[in-house]
Amino acid sequence: MYHDRLAEVGGAKLAARRHVGEMLDINPATLRNWIEKDMPAVSTASSSPADEPGAELRELRRENAELRRANEILKTASAFF
Repeated sequence: MYHDRLAEVGGAKLAARRHVGEMLDINPATLRNWIEKDMPAVSTASSSPADEPGAELRELRRENAELRRANEILKTASAFF
């Protein structure tokens, strides 16, 4: 909704936030905070695999190893109960 309105008003962020805020009865400053919080996550997620080939594979392997360690800890802990 915000991005659609932003495109309509030609990149005027404040105008887009005000419009969406009025529609949803939300303060434009609150919308700004939500948008700013969301934007780094979107840009990081979309640029990460393209930066380096195999980066996603390494990240998935690291996560897999971490989950295996957590699983072993839980198995050991369940033996006590």
